[in-house]
Amino acid sequence: MNPKPKILLHKDELKSIGIDIKSLSLLTDVTHPAHRDDHFMFIIQAKGSSTWELDFNTITLEPNSLCYVAPGQVHRNISSEKPEGWLFFVDPSFALQQYREVFDTFLNSNQYLLLDKNEDLFELVVLLQKWLESGEALLKTQMLTSLTKTIVGWIAQKILTTNEKRIDFEGSKYVITAKFKQLIQQKFREYKQVKEYADFLNITPLYLNEAIKKITGFAASYWIHQEIILEAKRLLQYTDLNITAVAYELGYDDYAYFSRFFKKNTGTTPLHFRNRKP
Repeated sequence: MNPKPKILLHKDELKSIGIDIKSLSLLTDVTHPAHRDDHFMFIIQAKGSSTWELDFNTITLEPNSLCYVAPGQVHRNISSEKPEGWLFFVDPSFALQQYREVFDTFLNSNQYLLLDKNEDLFELVVLLQKWLESGEALLKTQMLTSLTKTIVGWIAQKILTTNEKRIDFEGSKYVITAKFKQLIQQKFREYKQVKEYADFLNITPLYLNEAIKKITGFAASYWIHQEIILEAKRLLQYTDLNITAVAYELGYDDYAYFSRFFKKNTGTTPLHFRNRKP
């Protein structure tokens, strides 16, 4: 029996140190296939524009803008117009726990932001690229590692700065939200109830809902359902799995129940979603 088709995964592509930088000018007008990465990708747009599809959202990056793509997110470049900037690829190990919490908290909500043209980020990336392309040097690996962590931290800080007016990112509710969103990414196939995640976090379902709603504006159940629906859409659009197999991949033994759940949350059936025009 042939293995079930999967969404294309790009892995083990980075240099041995776990870092790589590509020029945005290398993008072409050819639409690339959607895929996942096992690493972070930071799109740093200095000039021109580029349009991306990121988990069914279309994002156009204008001059002086930034977007992050987390490991596992399905994405592709759709088009570009004289883009200048960088694609900065980073192994997840460079994202310290505090940084990773930021990226997970704002996943699928605030992954794109505008920058000032004089931001330090542009100079830092140029310096990193210079070091990366230089020959052997004393402590080169250590310097690259330190600068990469600095850049990733700078990006995480910028995301928090952009959103700090509506959240207390040092409070317990922010910490709970970050951990909750990490958990649902890991466990949504097996666990689908708010109480189960509250148990993981050793808090009550009531307090979990209160924390999540305070930080994101939505209840905990909304984010659990969104994670399931997002993965369902990925499987329906980017694989040839039949609907029953998609349901099974998501932890549903009852195909009919999954179809009702999908329609309730999207307004359409899984089959209609798959057959719709892109």
